[in-house]
Amino acid sequence: MAWNEPGGSGNRDPWGRRADAGPPDLDEVFRRLRKRFGGNSGSGNNTAGGPPPALWGGLLGLLVALWLASGFYMVREGERGVVLRFGKFASTSTPGLRWHLPYPVERVLRVNIGEIRTAEVGYRNQARSRTEADVTQESQMLTADENIVDVKLAVQYRVKDAADYVFKVRDPDLTVQQVAESAIREVVGKSRMEFILTEGRDAVTQQAALLLQGTLDRYQTGIEVTSVNMQDAQPPEPVQASFFDAVKAREDEQRLINEAQAYRNEVIPRARGEAARILADAEAYQGQIIARAEGDTARFAQIAEQYRAAPVVTRQRLYLETMEQVLSRTPKVLMSGDAGKLTVLPLDRLLSSGSSEPAATAQTAVPTPPPISLPIRPSRERTDYVRGREPRP
Repeated sequence: MAWNEPGGSGNRDPWGRRADAGPPDLDEVFRRLRKRFGGNSGSGNNTAGGPPPALWGGLLGLLVALWLASGFYMVREGERGVVLRFGKFASTSTPGLRWHLPYPVERVLRVNIGEIRTAEVGYRNQARSRTEADVTQESQMLTADENIVDVKLAVQYRVKDAADYVFKVRDPDLTVQQVAESAIREVVGKSRMEFILTEGRDAVTQQAALLLQGTLDRYQTGIEVTSVNMQDAQPPEPVQASFFDAVKAREDEQRLINEAQAYRNEVIPRARGEAARILADAEAYQGQIIARAEGDTARFAQIAEQYRAAPVVTRQRLYLETMEQVLSRTPKVLMSGDAGKLTVLPLDRLLSSGSSEPAATAQTAVPTPPPISLPIRPSRERTDYVRGREPRP
């Protein structure tokens, strides 16, 4: 009969005492437990109703096996397991099924090294919002020319050494944010405001990234900076209008410079082509003049030889050739030899009217102007000139 079943137990507890009795004797309790579960040590016979010792050994072995099996753990891809032995770093485990001595001897901290984390300087996303005063205190920075500029920076990083990330710094994410703020303040403090707000953004972020990574390496944080991006850089709100006017003026200046360069790129090749053409024409003209001069020189040399052989004939021939060339390009007038009267015949009109008669058969013939007779007195100078041109005997 069980101890708590109704009937002749007299409302006793498992140790044979009544419920209303005083506290049990501990020696008596232990003696009863040894008698029930331990059996008689001398005879080796179990007490009636007690389990055998082999069962207790099996239970103990099962408990030990379960305790050892609790040491198996899984490290996922992109993670590292940091094994601690009695709270001290022991090793780092790679992805896969791993085993360590179960708790409390060893335990494992899993660190995600593939995740890209973000630290924000000068602003916060909605999930990590802070007070506006704290953000303003982070974003306002002093430049080298003693101006204030609002800079917002985003730093992306990942864990490259899980052990250093866990043990070297207390709060790695906060450390990255504070070091990034310090780095960008140092770079901004060495730069001019105009340089930061215009063409110097890339240079500022690159210098800040190098300074940030160097500081994190000195601290042995186990963090690698992947990128540093300047989200925004603006002057303080009271001077933004004036600054934007200055920026617009610089943009207009750059636009005019670009237009001038485009015009220069268009005009200079054209001028060079024109100059090359003029030089080519000049060279051709030079060759032509030189060739003509050489021809005239050769002809003059031949005439000189002929003149030395027959000076009178050569002189007369040169005179006739010269008159032929001159008269072929000038209007010609014939004069009669009657004394006291000059008869002028316009040969140009006569020749032109004669050459146009075959083509103008259906037209009315143009009357030929009559000769003009003018009184003339013989000139002494002309007579002397004609006499001077006569060949000497």
